[in-house]
Amino acid sequence: MNQVQFSLSDEFATVNMGKSLAQVTKALDVPSLVVFLNGDLGAGKTTLTRGFVQGMGHTGNVKSPTYTIVEPYDLDPWKVFHFDLYRLSDPEELEYMGIRDYFNDKCCCFIEWPEKGTGLLAKEDLIINMEYDNEQRRITLTAMSDLGNNIIKNLK
Repeated sequence: MNQVQFSLSDEFATVNMGKSLAQVTKALDVPSLVVFLNGDLGAGKTTLTRGFVQGMGHTGNVKSPTYTIVEPYDLDPWKVFHFDLYRLSDPEELEYMGIRDYFNDKCCCFIEWPEKGTGLLAKEDLIINMEYDNEQRRITLTAMSDLGNNIIKNLK
């Protein structure tokens, strides 16, 4: 599968990367999108997602779903769901919250700590790894589907 790497100099660059992903998503009129976000605490996963949500048209605050597990954004015609599974103690909790209902048409799901939901999450289109690189961040996007490949191809 296709892979691309970028260096992000600061928070502004991270937000802009999220906005670029949103622009590609809208331009391709994707049916749905599932993104797994990996990285240490503070690596920029929520910041990237904030950029995506803003790029999809949201004008209010974008907060971390650390305590709520999911933050929904209804951005007609899309719905964006930002999951943070860090505090999840048992993947079965996702079953109780109706996790499968989030993976529908025109839904973009960004999932932090996806390994905590193993077996209950939809197949990912993109895996985004974020890591520290001195004062900057390095972001690696790996396509896991044809849609992921198409997004990466259009993002370059």
